[in-house]
Amino acid sequence: MKVWYMNGAGNDFMVIDARGKTLDFEALAIKLCKMTGADGFMAADVSDKADLRLHFYNADGSRGEMCGNGSRCICRFAYDKGMAGERMTVQTDAGIIEGRRLAEDRYVVKLNNPSVVDLHRKGEVAYVELGDPGVPHAVMEVKDLSWDMAEELRDMAKDLRYDPAFPKGANVNLYSWLDEKTVRVLTYERGVEDYTLACGTGSGSTAVTLWLKGLLPGGELAAENRGGLLKLKVEGVAGQVTGLYLEGPAEVETIYEV
Repeated sequence: MKVWYMNGAGNDFMVIDARGKTLDFEALAIKLCKMTGADGFMAADVSDKADLRLHFYNADGSRGEMCGNGSRCICRFAYDKGMAGERMTVQTDAGIIEGRRLAEDRYVVKLNNPSVVDLHRKGEVAYVELGDPGVPHAVMEVKDLSWDMAEELRDMAKDLRYDPAFPKGANVNLYSWLDEKTVRVLTYERGVEDYTLACGTGSGSTAVTLWLKGLLPGGELAAENRGGLLKLKVEGVAGQVTGLYLEGPAEVETIYEV
């Protein structure tokens, strides 16, 4: 079986073509992610609703609703494998994702719109779920956030990840403004149980939070993650998000035979 080792802004995944196969995805996720220390596992399957079906699992074997950086990578996988053209649709547990190829290693995806938004779920910590059932995010501003602060923030991030205010648990997205259109985002991810180099849905949830607070009037945001820069665009009217787009790299590190 060929396993593609891919990453989107440092968020890394083990990816397989599961069409026509009966596989234990949970066990595969744990086994394959241990090979490289990857954040997640993705299996591309057949779909009667889209070009392909995405089964997404975290490194600990837990199933995820979808993944933003992973969705860009699965779009590249689908294009490179001939499963879809330069525009593609992907069925996920959270809903249909639309993708578009911009270059060999760059894609843009239309993420699921938020199904739950609470800007003050826990004080100044916002809660956003993208899709239905949604990917859960706790979004919190940390003034003058730097990567060197990760360890001192770890306990707080871990506590938020398991906080009862977020019944499904949450990916914790800590952000700080760098300029009027750029934020730095540090993410502690559910299912990885550690910081990751980037979080696409987390950057998207941060953009949604800022847009709904009236702090992103143009709807465009650059999110500096430790693994690279992601571009977000929020579209909406009267406080309702109608479109959320995520643009960034989708890279193939290597292909394993296992």
